[in-house]
Order: sequence, then C-alpha cells, then structure tokens
Amino acid sequence: MNEKDRLLRGDLYFSGDPELVKMHQAARQALDFINATKYDEFEKRYLILKQICKSVGSNVNVNKPFHFDYGAHITIGDRFYANYDCLLLDANEIIIGNDVFFGPKVSLLTAGHPLDAPIRISGLEFARRIVIEDGVWIGGNVVVNPGVTIGRNSVIGSGSVVTKDIPPNCLVYGNPCRVIREITDADHEKFALEASSHPLNQTK
Repeated sequence: MNEKDRLLRGDLYFSGDPELVKMHQAARQALDFINATKYDEFEKRYLILKQICKSVGSNVNVNKPFHFDYGAHITIGDRFYANYDCLLLDANEIIIGNDVFFGPKVSLLTAGHPLDAPIRISGLEFARRIVIEDGVWIGGNVVVNPGVTIGRNSVIGSGSVVTKDIPPNCLVYGNPCRVIREITDADHEKFALEASSHPLNQTK
C-alpha cells in the first residue's frame, strides 16, 4: 500500500511522498491559471477545474481567488457556486453534491495532524473525507473540519465551525456549530409567494 492509498483510507501517511508532491505541484500550476483569469472568465476557470478535479458537473462557477491542495480528490456536482477566496483542502476526498452554494472564505479542511507532538513532528499526518450533500448553502467564513458530512438542504450560518455531522434540512450555526432548528414547510411558504411573482418565475 502506497502513501496515496494510506491517505485515502484515512491512515497516517507521509505528505512528502514523491507521488503526492507531484500531484501537489500540478495543483499549484492549475491554481496559478485559475487565479490569473479575469473576473468574468467563469468558463475558463470551469475548464481548468474539469482537467484537474476528479469530477466536475455542469454550470459550475467559482470566483477567484480559489484554492485547493491536490484538486484530484475533489468531486463537484451540478450548479455549484463558490464566492471569493474559498479553500478546499482535499488531502482526502471532498464530495460536493448538486445545487450547493458557498459564501466567501468557506474552508473545507480534510487534513489533520496527530495530537502526539513527536509523531506530528515526524511528518506523518492523516485526512478524513468531507461530504456536502445536495442543496446545501454554506455561509461566509465557515470552517468544516475533517470527516464531516453535511446533510442535504441544510444551511450553515456564517462564521460557524462545523466539527461533526449535520443532519439534513436544518439551520445550523455557531462555534462549535449546532442545530438551531429544522427547515420546514413554513420556510417555503414564507418565500414562495414573493418568489412566484419574480420575473424569473413568470411564464410568457
């Protein structure tokens, strides 16, 4: 079993492994291209993501600056939007579903280090997969810690630190992040009337 296999299993691995270093260098080059684009060159950034990431769906828009670690461990669904200065630290897999929105400065951090100082200093580290399910909205300056799954349609309030799994259809926020309440039909009704009168929803 090589270091990349250990990484993806969630075992301790050595990040200075030549294969991982090569992947990291390729990611740095891709990010240089992404972050050198003009603001409105969404299509160019999208095509670069398609080349470096594991999988990228349709209608994916990311604002620059945008950051990741390897890129190759990132899966993005359809209709994803990331606002300015987001970080996907994909030492392990990051899986993002369909219709997911990120506010500015969202950080998904799969990487972790041993609590024991001598082992940590030796260069061994670990990483845990992060999953963001369909329909999730993550507010600005949110940090998602290693191993977390955020359930479908949940909303994460700005400034939150997410340290454990979040159930679906919930409003959550805080440090550490906690469930405030469920998102219910009343929330739909609150916005449905106004949304129905918006020009986007008018049939010709």
